[in-house]
Amino acid sequence: MTARVRFSLARAYRHLRAVDPRLGALIEASGPFTPRPGDDPYGRLVRTILFQQLAGPAARAIQRRWLTLYGDGAATPAPRAILATSDEQFRSAGVSRQKAAYLRDLAAQVLDGRLDLEALGAAPDEAVTRALTVVHGLGEWSAHIFLLLELGRPDVLPAGDLGVRRGMQIVYGLAKPPTPAQARGIGAPWAPYRSVGSWYMWRAVDTVETAAPA
Repeated sequence: MTARVRFSLARAYRHLRAVDPRLGALIEASGPFTPRPGDDPYGRLVRTILFQQLAGPAARAIQRRWLTLYGDGAATPAPRAILATSDEQFRSAGVSRQKAAYLRDLAAQVLDGRLDLEALGAAPDEAVTRALTVVHGLGEWSAHIFLLLELGRPDVLPAGDLGVRRGMQIVYGLAKPPTPAQARGIGAPWAPYRSVGSWYMWRAVDTVETAAPA
């Protein structure tokens, strides 16, 4: 299920420049659309749960400690290994009781086939969202990020993502990040390439943070 670009980028750029000149200027300034390739759907979902509601450095520290419970500290533990992990082991790595429960539910659903990760590659966006949000701890935002980054779907707008909304604030000169409903309105003209527009909103945030003085 590697996330390859399965649509015409030239057509996407042409459409986005036509419907949104500000986004068009951002595309010119930022370079080509280069989403991270996805080749580990299970690992991405595990990481999504671990990183919820945590700043990047703190989440990465917890992830490192947690992964070392299972061996080399790099490979995502198999579902059976997660189910065999005790509450004390989760706590020792800094994983909360709630996230431990989420990880166990994900592991159980993958193990018994209720969540068929291979089948998601050919499923419509709505079906992927329904399948993922049955897992405790995976909501609409998690499903949108999975669709955009893991499956490489072209028309996903994760309006619940603060990074996307902060990008909109920067690009459109707003006083504060738009609400999710407002973000959906801003991104509506980008369809059917809302994934591309969303990715460039992240790029806008990265550019501002990189340019900020130390």
